[in-house]
This record gives sequence, structure tokens and C-alpha cells, in this order.
Amino acid sequence: MFDYQKKGAYFAQIADGLEETGVAELTALGATDARPVRRGIHFVADPAGLYRINYCSRLCTRILAPLMTFDCPDADAIYRAGRSIPWDRFFNCDETFAIFASTAGSSVPHSQFAALKLKDAVADRFRNDSGRRPNVDIRQPDLWINLHLEKEKGTISIDTSGGSLHRRGYRIKGCDAPMQETVAAAVVHHCGWDGQVPLTDPMCGSGTLVIEAAMAYCRIPAGVLRSAFGFQRLADFDKVVWAKVKKQADGRFRKLPGRLITASDIDAKAVAATRANCKAVPGLRRIDVLRMDFAAIENLENRIILCNPPYGIRMKGQGSLEDFYRNLGDFLKQRCKGSQAYIYFGNREMIKRIGLKSSWKKPLRNGGLDGRLVRYDLY
Repeated sequence: MFDYQKKGAYFAQIADGLEETGVAELTALGATDARPVRRGIHFVADPAGLYRINYCSRLCTRILAPLMTFDCPDADAIYRAGRSIPWDRFFNCDETFAIFASTAGSSVPHSQFAALKLKDAVADRFRNDSGRRPNVDIRQPDLWINLHLEKEKGTISIDTSGGSLHRRGYRIKGCDAPMQETVAAAVVHHCGWDGQVPLTDPMCGSGTLVIEAAMAYCRIPAGVLRSAFGFQRLADFDKVVWAKVKKQADGRFRKLPGRLITASDIDAKAVAATRANCKAVPGLRRIDVLRMDFAAIENLENRIILCNPPYGIRMKGQGSLEDFYRNLGDFLKQRCKGSQAYIYFGNREMIKRIGLKSSWKKPLRNGGLDGRLVRYDLY
């Protein structure tokens, strides 16, 4: 019996700073005993809860099912542990696998070397049992395996998500410096939008913010476009329970009213990308997307405004960054009365350039950016 089967215990990876918010989401999706740690959440769930969390979570990155925890004084311990696992219960020699590893104060300091030791163990276990070994595919493997080392302990897990959950599948076309889908979902969560007032993104880029807002409003599961999940490879996977979970989640869908969500951008490429990406999600064709400079918008009053403005990478000759943010602040103050604006600053230095008093600031990482989400109440 593997570790996850003993108590139904799993681990959710989540962006730094979203742990407490993630606990609330996991609990709503059926998890119990959810305990946050840095960049992750330990929780307990039955099979239905595990499937539902993978299918519906908007904030988590991966859900790991631990197979075994072992003493790890050196790299050889990784190999011995890996060799002891019957990997043919999860995949076969004609399929592929990949390993992602992390180390934290371990005697094996290099994650790539640790992953290599586990890779050799998996291959040698197959070679010993069948005379053949599976290949590695670091892009789209049939099975993702996680190795986590912390001090003198190691944990080997199966990625039940089957790859990062932030890859929703709707981003058919992209733009420079896009916001990760899970980060956009966090922005939508923090703004508390419930559909009672319109929502607008006047600098939509590839449309991630408005798409995540629309999926949340329409109750479309975050994983609706994924063709497979890693939990389907677990030895105790129950396809009947999965079918029931999926049917229940899909049955909660509601239509998006016209003009409730709008988006615009000065860049024609961004507008085309947003339109294409909206069409990729069932039910989101009613998002209105226009090509327009925000400065040309007459007003955006009495609504929720979300945006991830350019922070250098996406400026493309639009003038100095300082002037851009100063003009954005003037626009919000003069033409957006009665609205709440939630602005993501990838460049935190620009917060003081916008010239508005904030209601709050929240740290929010987007890839390698240690950015801030800032709320402005526009009276």
C-alpha cells in the first residue's frame, strides 16, 4: 500500500502567498484537514475529492500523491527508494515518464542530480523486471514523478494532475509577458467579483484575466479542456467515481450575460489573441473584445476593473513607463468614478507613479516576478 492510500493524504503545490486562499478553495472542493506550508498545502481527500480538486481548482499548480517517504542521508538512498517501487502499476515500457525534483537543506543539494538518481532507479527497476526500460519525455510524459528532499527526508510522489494545472488549454494565441492562469484566477478571487456589476480589462493582452473571470462566473471547471489527468494512472483509480464527479461539475454551468465582461487593448495582436482564446472555452464567445487605447475610452464607471499593465516587457514604443502609469492614474481618477480597480504591478516601482491612494496591496508572484496586486476605490 502506498502512502497516499493509507490516510488519503495529498499535497497541493501553490504559488507563494496563496496558501491561505488555497486552503479555502480546497476545503470547498471537498478536502479536509488542509494545512498550509510555504508554497503548498497538505490535505486529506477521498477519491472523489481528489478528482474534483484536480478538475476544478483554479489556484493550485499540482496535486501530488505521495508513494513513500524515506530517510535520505545521501544520493544512494534516492536510488534504493526508487528501485523499491513497482512502477509497472502506473505505466509501462512503451510509455514515457519525467521527474521534477526539489531540495531544501538536503545533503543532496542539486535537484537535477537528485532527479537523475531517481530516473536511473525507475529505469533499472523496469529493466530488472522485464528486460526493457521506458523512455524519458520532459515535455509531455505519460507519467510525471515528483521527488522532494528536505533535510534528511525524501518523498517520492505521483503528480495526479498530469502536468501543471495552470496550463488550462485555452491559450491558443499568446502575447509577450502573459500572466499565468493561476495568478489571474487569484486576482479574480481577491477582487470578489460576483457578476452584480460589469467587469472590464482595458489592457487585456492575451485575455487571461477576463477568461478566468468568465470561467469563475460561469462555473466552468478550470480543467475542462484537459484531455487527461495523472490520477487516472493511479492503481486505485475509479472511473465510475470520476465520471460522476465530472458530470456534477459540468452540470453547474451558467450562461454569461452579454456585455457583463468586456476587454480591450491598443495592440491588434493582443485583441486577436484574446478573441481566439475566448473562443477556445465553451460559453465564452459573449466576451466583447475591442481594439482601443485605454486613453480613448470615454468612461469605465461603476464596475470592476482588472488589468495587468505593461511593465517594460510589453511597452513596444508606447513612451516612458513613468508617463504611462501617470496617464493610467489620471484615467482611473477622472473617468472611472464609482469603480474598483485591481491593478497588478509586475514592476513595484510603478505603484508610486500612478498617483492614487490604494486601499490595500497584496504580494502576488507571476512566474519570476515578485509583483503586487493593488486595489483602488475610485470615488
